Amino acid sequence: MQKNVKISIERSGGFIGVPKKVIVNLQSLSSDDQDMLLNAIEKSRFFDLPLNTPLPTKGADYFKYKITIEENGKSHTINTNDITMTLELRPLVNFAMSMKKI
Repeated sequence: MQKNVKISIERSGGFIGVPKKVIVNLQSLSSDDQDMLLNAIEKSRFFDLPLNTPLPTKGADYFKYKITIEENGKSHTINTNDITMTLELRPLVNFAMSMKKI
Protein backbone atom coordinates (compact mmCIF):
# COMPACT_ATOMS: atom_id res chain seq x y z
CA MET A 1 0.00 0.00 0.00
CA GLN A 2 1.39 3.39 -0.97
CA LYS A 3 1.40 5.97 1.77
CA ASN A 4 -0.20 9.34 1.22
CA VAL A 5 1.93 11.79 3.21
CA LYS A 6 1.95 15.57 3.20
CA ILE A 7 4.13 17.73 5.43
CA SER A 8 3.53 21.42 6.01
CA ILE A 9 6.08 23.48 7.94
CA GLU A 10 5.63 27.15 8.74
CA ARG A 11 8.73 28.81 10.15
CA SER A 12 8.61 32.25 11.76
CA GLY A 13 10.79 34.36 14.00
CA GLY A 14 14.55 34.46 13.83
CA PHE A 15 16.76 37.51 13.60
CA ILE A 16 15.31 38.85 10.35
CA GLY A 17 11.79 37.56 10.93
CA VAL A 18 11.06 36.46 7.34
CA PRO A 19 8.48 33.67 7.47
CA LYS A 20 8.88 30.57 5.30
CA LYS A 21 6.35 27.88 4.47
CA VAL A 22 7.20 24.56 2.87
CA ILE A 23 4.75 21.87 1.79
CA VAL A 24 6.14 18.48 0.80
CA ASN A 25 4.04 15.75 -0.79
CA LEU A 26 5.55 12.28 -0.59
CA GLN A 27 4.38 11.30 -4.09
CA SER A 28 6.35 14.15 -5.67
CA LEU A 29 9.68 12.90 -4.30
CA SER A 30 12.15 10.38 -5.67
CA SER A 31 11.97 6.93 -4.10
CA ASP A 32 15.19 7.62 -2.15
CA ASP A 33 13.79 10.88 -0.78
CA GLN A 34 10.50 9.14 0.04
CA ASP A 35 12.41 6.54 2.07
CA MET A 36 14.42 9.25 3.85
CA LEU A 37 11.28 11.23 4.67
CA LEU A 38 9.33 8.24 5.98
CA ASN A 39 12.32 7.15 8.03
CA ALA A 40 12.67 10.65 9.51
CA ILE A 41 8.96 10.71 10.43
CA GLU A 42 9.23 7.31 12.11
CA LYS A 43 12.43 8.13 14.02
CA SER A 44 10.99 11.44 15.24
CA ARG A 45 7.91 9.66 16.62
CA PHE A 46 6.06 12.68 15.29
CA PHE A 47 2.55 11.40 15.98
CA ASP A 48 3.50 10.90 19.66
CA LEU A 49 4.81 14.45 20.15
CA PRO A 50 2.73 16.91 22.20
CA LEU A 51 1.01 19.89 20.58
CA ASN A 52 3.56 22.31 22.09
CA THR A 53 7.17 21.91 23.17
CA PRO A 54 8.49 24.09 25.99
CA LEU A 55 9.40 27.66 25.15
CA PRO A 56 13.04 28.64 25.63
CA THR A 57 13.81 30.36 28.90
CA LYS A 58 16.43 32.57 27.20
CA GLY A 59 16.90 33.99 23.75
CA ALA A 60 14.77 36.11 21.49
CA ASP A 61 15.83 35.38 17.93
CA TYR A 62 14.94 31.70 17.69
CA PHE A 63 12.82 30.14 14.95
CA LYS A 64 9.34 28.86 15.74
CA TYR A 65 7.84 26.02 13.73
CA LYS A 66 4.28 24.90 13.16
CA ILE A 67 4.51 21.40 11.69
CA THR A 68 1.59 19.40 10.35
CA ILE A 69 1.85 15.90 8.94
CA GLU A 70 -1.07 14.23 7.21
CA GLU A 71 -0.57 10.51 6.69
CA ASN A 72 -3.27 8.28 5.22
CA GLY A 73 -6.12 10.36 6.65
CA LYS A 74 -4.45 10.90 10.04
CA SER A 75 -3.26 14.43 10.89
CA HIS A 76 -1.12 15.81 13.70
CA THR A 77 0.16 19.35 14.31
CA ILE A 78 2.86 20.49 16.71
CA ASN A 79 4.40 23.84 17.62
CA THR A 80 8.09 23.84 18.45
CA ASN A 81 11.20 25.98 18.15
CA ASP A 82 14.82 25.50 17.21
CA ILE A 83 16.04 25.64 20.82
CA THR A 84 13.80 23.10 22.57
CA MET A 85 12.99 20.92 19.52
CA THR A 86 13.74 17.24 20.17
CA LEU A 87 16.92 15.85 18.63
CA GLU A 88 14.87 13.18 16.87
CA LEU A 89 12.70 15.81 15.16
CA ARG A 90 15.59 17.91 13.78
CA PRO A 91 16.45 15.66 10.80
CA LEU A 92 12.81 15.68 9.68
CA VAL A 93 12.58 19.49 9.89
CA ASN A 94 15.94 19.99 8.18
CA PHE A 95 15.06 17.59 5.37
CA ALA A 96 11.62 19.07 4.74
CA MET A 97 12.90 22.68 4.94
CA SER A 98 15.53 21.86 2.31
CA MET A 99 12.82 20.85 -0.19
CA LYS A 100 11.22 23.22 -2.64
CA LYS A 101 7.61 24.24 -2.27
CA ILE A 102 5.47 21.56 -3.85
